[in-house]
Amino acid sequence: MSETHDTPKHRAGRHIPLLVILCVAIIGWFTLGDWLSFETLRRNREALLAFRDANAIGLAALFAAAYTIIVAFSLPGAALASMTGGFLFGLALGTGLNVISATIGACAIFLAARWGLGANLTARLNASEGRIKRVKDGLRDNEISVLFLLRLVPVVPFFVANLLPALVGVKFRNFAATTALGIIPGAIVFTWIGVGLGEVFDRGASPDLSLIREPHILGPILGLCALAALPIVIKGLRGRKGV
Repeated sequence: MSETHDTPKHRAGRHIPLLVILCVAIIGWFTLGDWLSFETLRRNREALLAFRDANAIGLAALFAAAYTIIVAFSLPGAALASMTGGFLFGLALGTGLNVISATIGACAIFLAARWGLGANLTARLNASEGRIKRVKDGLRDNEISVLFLLRLVPVVPFFVANLLPALVGVKFRNFAATTALGIIPGAIVFTWIGVGLGEVFDRGASPDLSLIREPHILGPILGLCALAALPIVIKGLRGRKGV
């Protein structure tokens, strides 16, 4: 009966998917920034709309694949892709495509990191003691709330929210579920902006992304952050009181 040994060569091979993602991301940031822009969308507006009218399902599939690749390889243009979803498919379908594509892309990064760096780091955390063990246990006890906060807090980069959970050993099903649900508020906002891009292009103007910082937009998102943090606060207070 044969056994599979985790040899140095096998361990090195585990890092290949994450290294590929990092290399493509670096190349993409230097080469695709100008191409994935509002001006590109403006120039190709009529062609995209004509293709959508002739083959809506085909364009939806192509859009979802492109958005998934953008997220999976952390390429520039995720916000533009979300707005393009609204521009091409409207608020409801556009939001759905954006959420599904971004979730699949995020899960790809998570699994690549978990298979490589995450496997070693998780093993070390599981074997740790003292303060690191307490931090690890606290994260595990509040896993869902922390993952929601990573998605909802506007200042957390999307790539960080994909990579960090994989490195500290959170459950994949919790990561996938909180990603799909946690990105919905932001997806709705960006898709909504995209719905009005046609009128913006007709005026020869550029989209006003400052809308995201408006109180009636940012307020509800911060409220969701507070709700996500509430279980952590309650557990902390109970722990201090010995309840």
